[in-house]
This record gives sequence, structure tokens and C-alpha cells, in this order.
Amino acid sequence: MIITVNPATEEPIAEYQTMSSGEIEEILQASRRDALSWKKVSLEDRCMLMRGLAELMRQQKERHAALITLEMGKPLAQAVAEVVKSAWVCDYYADHAEEFLMQEASLLDGGVRGLVTFDPIGLVLGIMPWNFPFWQVFRFAVPAIMAGNGIIVKHAPSVTGSAIAIEELFREAGFPEHLYRTVHIDLEDVDRLTGFMIDHPAIQGVSVTGSTAAGRAVAAKAGRAIKRSVLELGGSDPYIVLDDADIPQTVAICAAARLLNCGQSCISAKRFIVQSSVIRKFERLLLKRMKASVMGDPFDATVDIGPMARRDLRDQLHVQVSGSLSRGARLLCGGEIPERKGFFYPPTMLTGVQKGMPAYDEEIFGPVAVIIEALDDYDAIRIANDTPYGLGSAVFSRDIDRALAVGDQLETGNCFINSSVKSDPRLPFGGVKESGYGRELSRYGICEFVNIKSFSR
Repeated sequence: MIITVNPATEEPIAEYQTMSSGEIEEILQASRRDALSWKKVSLEDRCMLMRGLAELMRQQKERHAALITLEMGKPLAQAVAEVVKSAWVCDYYADHAEEFLMQEASLLDGGVRGLVTFDPIGLVLGIMPWNFPFWQVFRFAVPAIMAGNGIIVKHAPSVTGSAIAIEELFREAGFPEHLYRTVHIDLEDVDRLTGFMIDHPAIQGVSVTGSTAAGRAVAAKAGRAIKRSVLELGGSDPYIVLDDADIPQTVAICAAARLLNCGQSCISAKRFIVQSSVIRKFERLLLKRMKASVMGDPFDATVDIGPMARRDLRDQLHVQVSGSLSRGARLLCGGEIPERKGFFYPPTMLTGVQKGMPAYDEEIFGPVAVIIEALDDYDAIRIANDTPYGLGSAVFSRDIDRALAVGDQLETGNCFINSSVKSDPRLPFGGVKESGYGRELSRYGICEFVNIKSFSR
């Protein structure tokens, strides 16, 4: 039995029956049949259905946003933006799938003609997280479906209502009944049933968004089954502030990037690496913004951050903060669990952070700003790369060439200049090192789950 809980009140929302291996087997067989039929559907018809899905989501955005906020606690305005962004990715691939999947013809030496086609592989399993319960799913599922594949999603149990809502959206938009299905698995059974699905002959690929530990486990299972996988895992994104940055503007961007979604994002601003000559000004202005942020009921339009999604996540964050303070970090604000209902944690700032502290060595998944001092550009690059993660990064400087030169040395999958890190349908998204492999979005994302087939005549 899955019981979802409102993180702002700690009250139960709904109960859902989990599925047995027999029930999952029936879903896999039905989805495989629909996927076999779907790959024969013209791209024009796929695009029409996908545009209809986008419009349906925009029409229903308030209803779905309210469910997101109820289940995982993000402020309602952010939840509305998530649904609208999910509609955008539908429109984007409806507009560009034909271009991305177009056959490539070439004339080889000796008059030989070559042809490359991009064909669907079948059913793809998605293992999705709770922090962006719509966006994470749509950015994975939409390109795979437009390429002609079917989708099975194992969503996070805490957002089971959102998982069901997405499945209903695909059906309401007119997609085949079993082309997109979600399975409900209790945490106690997740390893066994996930392994069962990955091993199943109906599944031809798997995409995971989640922790590095989860990605490592799934990648091992996919490797044994010789099935392709895409992993979008944890991150400890460095935001490098050079000594010529526009500090007030930089602070405004950094504060928003740290507090968005209560800091619960793989690409949140995790580490602020600030050069010595501007670090005190940066701290002073950031502290003012962190203290001014309003924490409370996520349905209240005046609130900036809601609760964290689960009690265990909040408690683990506090252990990391406390461990960093015990090793010499300095607390500028926050750092205490409030005495109130809900899984709240206040905007918190740590400075004087050094190697050997949890705030330096680990991913901090919550509203905690970690400030690390750097002597110069080379020191900033060294600190930024001193992590097992490599997802996003940002560099702030008035000198764009200088910022690009720093960004070029960062071991990350993406780098933003004078802007917060974000996933955008027009750009490939993914990481290196323990942040995973493979890419989502853009043309690269739609090509992850296709058979790139060569012909020669």
C-alpha cells in the first residue's frame, strides 16, 4: 500500500494499491502491443496528438499544479510553471521531430550510396523522481514517444497522484491506451520489481533521474541485461563568482537558484565559489535575500519556499548542516528545524566551508547556501572540479571571454554564463562523472532511444 502525505501538514492525502509482478506483466504485454502499433503511426499523426496533449495541459494547468503542490510541497506558482514547461516540451518535439528523425543520405566513395535511419526500439522504462513530478517525466517521455517508442514509468511513491494524472492526460489526449503506463511499486519491493522489468524482453531501454546510488544500481541491472540506459543523477553545481562580477545582479540570480523548489533540484546552485575580494559583499547581500525569503504554506501566493518533500530528506539535510558546523563552518542564518507541523527547513547560509565538511563533499539537497572562498580563477576552477559530480555549473563575470575560459575548464555537462542553470528543450541536458551519462532534450535526447541503422547499396 502506498500512502501519500502532504509535506506541509504531515496529513495523509490518499492510498494506492501497489502492483504485483503478475499485474506488471500484464501491463508490459499490453504496452508492447501498443508500442508495436505506435511505431507504424505517421509522424504527422504523432505530432498532432502531441500538440493536443500540450494544449490539454495548458487548459488544466491549475488543477495539475495544485496536485503537485499538495504532494511534494513546492509553491503553487512554481508548480504552474512546471506544468506549462512540460507543455512546451510537447510542442517543441511536435515542431522538430521530423527534422531530428530525418533519414540521412550520402554518397560514399566509388558511387556507393549510404543511408542512416532512426527507428524506435520498443518500450522504454523511466524511473522518475519526486522533485519535478511532471517535468522530469515529460522531458524523458515525450522525445521517446515521438521517436515511436512506448513508455513505462515507475514514479516516486510520494507523488503517485501526479503519476496517475500524467497517464490520464496521455489517454485523454488520444494516445493509445497502453502506450504510456505507470506502475505502482512499494519501496520495499522496488529493487525486485525494477529488476524484473529491466530483465523483461519487452523493455529495451531505461532512463533514470534520481540519486547517484539509484543510478548505479539501475545501470548495473541494465548492463547485465545489455540494455541501453540514460542516467541523470545527483549534482553539486558550482556557481563561480569572479572578482569583476556585478555582485547585486549575481546575488539575485544565485538566491533564486538556491531557493527554487526549496533547493530540491539536481541543478540547484549548490556551491557558491566566490573570489576573496568580493566574498564579503556577496555574503552580505545574499544574507539579506535569504533572510527576506518567506517560508510557509505553499498554496499562499506570498510564500517563497514551502516544506521539503519528506521528513527523512529534511532530517538528512540537518545532519549535513550540523556536521559542517561541527567541523568549523560558520552559520550566517537558519540551520534549525522549526517547531511547527510540516517538513520545513529555513533558508540557511554556511560560510567558511572547506574540504572535509559535508557541505563541501556531499550534495546538499535543500535550501542551504554553501559559500567557499577562492583566491583566483585557477583556485575557483580547482574547487569547482573537486567533487565526484559533474552536472551543471555557472560563472559570473562582466568579462564574457574570461567567464567562458573558466567555464571551459569545468568538468560538467553544461555551463551557464551570468545565469542560473536550467534544462531547456533546445539544449542537450546531462552530466559527467557521478552525475550520469547520456543526454536528454534537443536532438541528442530523441536519439538516445532509437536504433541508428545504416544502409549501403
